[in-house]
Order: sequence, then C-alpha cells, then structure tokens
Amino acid sequence: MNLRDLEYLVALADQRNFHRAAELCNASQPTLSAQIRKLEQELGVVLFERSSRGLILTQAGEAAVKRARTILREITHMRDEATGHCADGTRRLHLGVFPTLGPYLLPHVMPRFMESFPSTEILLTEEKSTVLLQRLIDGQIDAALLALPVEDPHITGHKLFTEPFRLAVPAGHVLAKQERLTSNALFGQRLMLLEEGHCLRDQALTLCHRYGAHEYDGFRGTSLETLRQMVIAGMGLTLLPQLACVEVNAQSHIAFLPLETEGFQRDIGLYWRKSSNATDVMTRLAGLISSVVAELLPSKELAVSE
Repeated sequence: MNLRDLEYLVALADQRNFHRAAELCNASQPTLSAQIRKLEQELGVVLFERSSRGLILTQAGEAAVKRARTILREITHMRDEATGHCADGTRRLHLGVFPTLGPYLLPHVMPRFMESFPSTEILLTEEKSTVLLQRLIDGQIDAALLALPVEDPHITGHKLFTEPFRLAVPAGHVLAKQERLTSNALFGQRLMLLEEGHCLRDQALTLCHRYGAHEYDGFRGTSLETLRQMVIAGMGLTLLPQLACVEVNAQSHIAFLPLETEGFQRDIGLYWRKSSNATDVMTRLAGLISSVVAELLPSKELAVSE
C-alpha cells in the first residue's frame, strides 16, 4: 500500500465513477481499477459494492476512506511545512493554471513576479480545472488560478477579476460590421467550441442554449488558438475570453465583438489550501495578478476585485 493507492481510493469514493476518478488522478482507468482491486485484496475486504446503480461504499470502505483522508491530509500538512523551501534557502511556489488562461496571462505575470519575488522559484503546471483542483487538494501544487465557482472545504482564496467574452467572427462576416451586439445576434448562429473537459466549453454551451445558438457538431477544438484559426478560415464563430484577444494583429482577418448582454464573462480567482502556511505570499500574488490584468484590459471592460 502506498500514498497513490490512497489517492485513488479517495478519488473513487468522491466520484463513484472509475473514469472520472482516473481523470482526477491523472491515471488510466485500468491502472486505477487494478490498484483498487489490489488494495481490497491487501486489506482483505470489499471496499466498493459494484451494482447496476453504480458504486456504493461498503461499511469497510467508508472506514478505509475516512482513514485515507486523514493520512493524506497529514501528508499535505507535512509538504506545506517542508516543501516551500529550496535547498539553497529560497522559497518554491508551484502554481497551476488552466489552458484557456495560462498562455494569455502568464507571459505578462512572470516578469513582474520575478521582480516582486526575487527569492522565490516558481513552478508552473497547466491542466484542466478539475485536475488542478484535485492536485491542489492533494498537495501536489501550492495554488491554482481557477474559474469560479470553486467549492471545497479544504480550499480558500478569492476572486481576482471578471473577464468578458468576445464573439470572434471572420472579418468578412455580416456581424463584423457591427460595433456591439445584442444577444439576439447569436440566435441561429453556429459556434465552434472546445473539446470536453474545458470549463470554457461548459460556459459557452450555457450561453448557446440561452440565446438560441447551437454548437458546430462536426468540430471540437483542442485549444483557443485552434478555434481562432478556424474562425479566420471562415468555418464559423466562437466565443473567446478577452485576454485571448489582446495581442491579435489588426490584419489577422478576424473581428472580436463585445455583446451587450449580462453573463458573457467568467470570474477568475486564486485558490490555495486552508492549511497552507503561505497565505501572505498568496495574498501578494493575488494583488500582483490583479494589477497586471488591470493594465492589459481597458477599465470599462474589466471588473477587478478589491
């Protein structure tokens, strides 16, 4: 038995689904299933009842999960106390960020970070939000930039800023001639969206359903850059967060249109474990990121938390 086995056990208890638990643990489903069976054999008990209704924790399973959570929590505390420092005495900060934010924010934040935190080495992890949250809970990273809402009893943090979405259309599209759009402009439009697992996809789908747009069924983007290039090619329209539109060349054959409708935005926050002993560092980092974003986006298009 090792700590990874306990992480698998807790993830499966929380998700009650082998596929979702494996994604959270960044493991293959066969690997997670095999380790759970091995753990059951080692303990000599059945931890999960497998039925047509799904997975059900047995009484022995509930006791094992409770003990596993305690062990993992203590390990996290130990990491928080020890791993915050490098061998040469400088501090180390491991930050997670999701793919539709990192490429557009981090290049602006990192130079300022190195100036403001000269004695801190920063490590970066880019993953989807669900994976980042689980790694944060498990103590594998120190903090994460996440889209709100974030709800977990072990996590704390606060909102940094609100980022509006823009409707990206080919420069020759009929909508490109309008300076601002109402929600009616989306009715009947075909929007290209990201593949499953991106929080931005879920937000875009909600807006599509609300305003009568529909998804381009024949396409799933792997990144915002892919979506942008497909718009330029005239394949359809998409929604892009404002930071992804900041440095696009005016001759790139694409137009980014604001929408005069509430809800076309996402809230971004910085989160860390409540058990962390680096709250002061996180607070300073939050302020730094907020100030960088305020410089990148016009004040009338950005709401920054106080």
